[in-house]
Amino acid sequence: MAWLGRWEPLPVALAPTPDGYDADGCFSGNAVSVDDRMVAFYSAHRNDRWWQPVTTAESQDNGRTWAKRPQLLIPEPPAGTTMYRDPYVWRQDDRWRMLVGSALDDGRAAALLYESDDLENWAYLGPFHTSDAAAVTGPIGWECPQYATFGDRSALIVSDWTPQNGPSHTTVHTGREKDGRFAADSPPAPLDHGPDFYAPALLRAPGEDRWLLWAWAWEARDDSWAREAGWAGVLTLPREVSLTADGTVAQRPAREVLALRGARTLHRTGYVTQAVPVELGQVSPAFDLAAALVPDTTGTSGLRLITAADGSEHLDIRLDPAAGHLTVDRSHASLDTRARGGSYTLPFPAKQRPGSPVELRVIVDRSIAEIYLGDEQVLTLRFYPLGEGPWRLQARTTGTLRSEFAVEAWDLTQADALREPPLTGRGRAPTD
Repeated sequence: MAWLGRWEPLPVALAPTPDGYDADGCFSGNAVSVDDRMVAFYSAHRNDRWWQPVTTAESQDNGRTWAKRPQLLIPEPPAGTTMYRDPYVWRQDDRWRMLVGSALDDGRAAALLYESDDLENWAYLGPFHTSDAAAVTGPIGWECPQYATFGDRSALIVSDWTPQNGPSHTTVHTGREKDGRFAADSPPAPLDHGPDFYAPALLRAPGEDRWLLWAWAWEARDDSWAREAGWAGVLTLPREVSLTADGTVAQRPAREVLALRGARTLHRTGYVTQAVPVELGQVSPAFDLAAALVPDTTGTSGLRLITAADGSEHLDIRLDPAAGHLTVDRSHASLDTRARGGSYTLPFPAKQRPGSPVELRVIVDRSIAEIYLGDEQVLTLRFYPLGEGPWRLQARTTGTLRSEFAVEAWDLTQADALREPPLTGRGRAPTD
């Protein structure tokens, strides 16, 4: 659990070299440890070329300082590509492997495969996996490919990108590898059902057969507000990624996250009817919640996080048994009109039956919420509460029967971690 220890800011690891091969950006990649050094693989960006060549930098002091290689590692993309960036390097079966995100000139997205014995000389082996050529509405390119193996099965994670709209969403393909090619055995599925999750990164836990994942949660507010606040973007909490018996990718908060729980601030059981919401109690702006809800089958049931004293600012989590999905609604989650709204859904567990509880895990840290369903699906979104009243939770239902609940919540304690500034008092829309 070393990552839960004390964190301190260090100098910038990689920055563009003026007039160099990365003059306009050191973009996405990853790093590996070998012997007594770290090697970072990244995309070298210049505005005067459409591709981002792969290059490296090395550190001999555990990442405090880095030395860039004098020449690009892979200076040119393969023929027939129209996008090329974001290396992902890992060790498998006594060899080094690399995937690079790409798009092909026939309209397909692709993850391109390379292999090496020494991290220096790389052989191009062709497309590892591509999108369906017949999917005319599919992605134009794949960014930030990631790959995890689970015995004889594996998962390929890609972030979908189009030239019209840029980054879109992240999908996961499950299947098996054969002869250097990945063969999916089920349709691609969303890795996260929320609007603010992109470019995740995989890491095998040291000494364990366990995959951890972090993702970028971008801003869901106008750029003007982000500039005013002075910061933008956060990382999700680490998640454990696994495959179920039927090949579905499952996610849950990494077990180490339990160590961040402080005092238990809320513990309630009971039921709620349409007549009046039930006040469950107060929570802090950073909390970890576990709930078991038996939803009313005649309507929607769930929890409301209220962040303004008069109730005008709130985030809703609603279960709809008839529609078979969970909805997270942030339409009223910020008093500032520059925050994005919208409702987002993820499907109910397939095993869900009327009268059985639905298990939720909700982790909130000021402007980010990660909502996990019992079958380990997840929805991530950003919201920007500004209300000055204490945060509190309600249980609610619109049905004619009743909804049962059992809810516990704990403060998150991160005294030794760097945290984003509080939102209160920032970013209010002008009144004149």
